[in-house]
Amino acid sequence: MHARLIQAARVVPVAFLLSGCQGMPTSTETELHDPLSHAPPVSRGLDAKGLSTLLMAEFSGQRGDYQQASRGYLEAAERYESLALVERATLAARFANDSTLLEQSAKRWQALAPNAEAPARLLASLALQRGDWLASLEQRLMLSERGIHGELATFAEQAIDQGADIPPLLERLHEYLSQNRTSDQPHHYDAILATALLEAANGELAQAEARLDALARSHPELPALWLAKTRIELERGNIIAARDAARQGLEISPDDGRFILLVAQTELRLDNVEAANAQIDALLERHADSQELRVALARLYLEEGYPESARRLLLPLTSTDDTPPPVFTLLGAIAEEEGEIDNALLYYRQVPPGDSFLRARHLAAQMLIDDDRLMDARNFLRIERLRHEEQANELVALEVELLDQQGLSEDADALLRRELEHAPNSHELRYLRAMRAFGNGDLEAMERDLRYIIEQDPNHAMALNALGYTLTDMTNRHEEARELIERAYQLAPDNAAILDSMGWVHYKQGDYESALTYLERAYAAMPDQEVAAHLAEVLWALGREEEARAMISESLKRYEERPVVDDLLERIPELAP
Repeated sequence: MHARLIQAARVVPVAFLLSGCQGMPTSTETELHDPLSHAPPVSRGLDAKGLSTLLMAEFSGQRGDYQQASRGYLEAAERYESLALVERATLAARFANDSTLLEQSAKRWQALAPNAEAPARLLASLALQRGDWLASLEQRLMLSERGIHGELATFAEQAIDQGADIPPLLERLHEYLSQNRTSDQPHHYDAILATALLEAANGELAQAEARLDALARSHPELPALWLAKTRIELERGNIIAARDAARQGLEISPDDGRFILLVAQTELRLDNVEAANAQIDALLERHADSQELRVALARLYLEEGYPESARRLLLPLTSTDDTPPPVFTLLGAIAEEEGEIDNALLYYRQVPPGDSFLRARHLAAQMLIDDDRLMDARNFLRIERLRHEEQANELVALEVELLDQQGLSEDADALLRRELEHAPNSHELRYLRAMRAFGNGDLEAMERDLRYIIEQDPNHAMALNALGYTLTDMTNRHEEARELIERAYQLAPDNAAILDSMGWVHYKQGDYESALTYLERAYAAMPDQEVAAHLAEVLWALGREEEARAMISESLKRYEERPVVDDLLERIPELAP
């Protein structure tokens, strides 16, 4: 009985539906009516699309796909103008380690909350990471205008240390100060300090000193002021004045090691070695376990021409199990300076694999070459390849570079050929050979090597992009080029070089609007002179001539070397600002 009831339960609904269908009007009799067709749009809460997007973002985050999660939150944030969602998108982009997506999220965050501190600091940091110093400065000035510490002096020091283009930064700071002459903002002094530092770095020492003198009268308690005055006096060669400024700073901030170092530096320049040693010994006594401090002090001694004092500080560090790699590099440099070539070689080769590894081998090989021992340099690099198999390809590339510098390109080619015979599937070496072929104008050889890599590894984004861009820029095979670049884009959609290639191939095919979209993204992530030239050319083609000229004007200020921009100006001289 129970089984028959179940069977009946299965049959009855079907029969009911069939009978219902027979009684339904056909489409020719009555149009179906959507009861929601005239309903007002959803203005509060979640609609179906929004809910779907948010669920996708949540599930993506739970399974560790933070990139997809960030995109979902960002889409939802734009849909509902939600600050909470855009903050969540930014957090997910951080976990995804996707700088392009992180910047998109931060910009949206700033658009929704223009007075918020966090997105401005984040955008300032991201701009620095991609080398866009002016964009970073703009974000910091926005903070300063709101009475928030923009850390402008620290920014200026970074810009100087890393060789940023100073004049555009100075121009913007001068403009800011002219608009805020009598500012009562709590951190206005920071802008004055930053301006003075950049003026000094730009050779405008008198103007910088005048700013600092005025600041000393109003804010003598600022350690940063005395740091700046010390450094400017050192730059001007006024060693006694520099020492006095450093001592003044030390009185204000007695535990600040920077002032102790500066006092020691000025004493060394005044040949007061004992006084300098006293300062340094006092500093070491307070920080006896700091290896980094010993290395920094050794660098100071070396810069001031006291290699033996530097060696005295460094040698005790070589007996520890965790010797910092710079110790061996510095000891190698000291031995090299003293003419102890073989000792220097022993130190350089002790630098372990890591950030300093290749530089140490470069220094060692160059030292031997400078000593007219080219064959010894090559043998040294060959032995190092045997000792460090994981770094072998990098060492081959280094030897190729050194041979090229000596005008021995044929030997470099022969080396690459031999190494590829031993390791024919080495994509790194084959890619290097392809780039050398490109440099020599041999596009056929370049294409042959890149296609070999792509056949072996269809997901090699660099090879796909390199070949696609070359075909775009130097041939008429644009459809083929676009296919290669699109494959690279699928593999790395946020890679700035690939975005540039996507924009350039769209431009070559006459799709200027699509080209602009890709190139704007590329320039936001990698504002170099080549992308700037491409973007300016596309803007010009779209009839946006003033924007194109503005891009060229900015490039002329920002980049000392700008071959692609210069080539564009030769082709389209009307672009000149």
